[in-house]
Amino acid sequence: MATTITMIELFRLLTWLSPAYPVGGFSYSHGLEMAVEEGAVTSRASLQSYIEAVLLAGAGRVDAALLVAAHRAVGDDATLDEVAELAAAWRGSGETALEATQQGGSFASITNNVWPHAGFAAFSARHPGRLTHAVAFGAAAGCHGMALRPALVGWLSGFAANLVSAGVRLVPLGQTDGQRVTAALFPIIEQAADAAEAASLDRLGTAAPMLDQFSLRHETQYTRLFRS
Repeated sequence: MATTITMIELFRLLTWLSPAYPVGGFSYSHGLEMAVEEGAVTSRASLQSYIEAVLLAGAGRVDAALLVAAHRAVGDDATLDEVAELAAAWRGSGETALEATQQGGSFASITNNVWPHAGFAAFSARHPGRLTHAVAFGAAAGCHGMALRPALVGWLSGFAANLVSAGVRLVPLGQTDGQRVTAALFPIIEQAADAAEAASLDRLGTAAPMLDQFSLRHETQYTRLFRS
């Protein structure tokens, strides 16, 4: 399995993962805002534990596996469409559905405009408003010939970094503590990537019901900074 990428592929990957790439990830906390309000996340250690749960047992586990499936399905439109439809259905709450599909749609739109590829354009056109970020990212990486492992680890790192940024603002924590959490998450991201590459979509699932509960309760949280 290829794990190396060229300089242009590295540039493209870093661009897609940059906070400046307009997908709107800063708007979402993945239920973390509710977890902070209820006192479940109050420190650097508990923020790290929350993100680890998301990556290993929650939506991160599912989305990483779907990203892998989308990347591998490039060139097989029927299978790729099945992955997209499965991903659109696999959401625990209305807010996590919005989080996934709004970012997916924004990613597809800007990528089609700036990094055009006929196959990816056709794929995204078949699923208006229903592409999740993970599937759109995996399909785009596959269409552009980017090796799977760097794309997967990059996407997981970006997902985790967004939650760290939300936690720094919500708890609140200092920027140094936020970076300590980021550094400590690398082996967790590697573990999540290994699990995603070995996953079977027929047996895929989550084991973090409290994450879904935080997301559901966030929908009626009185004051909110984030959309999820």
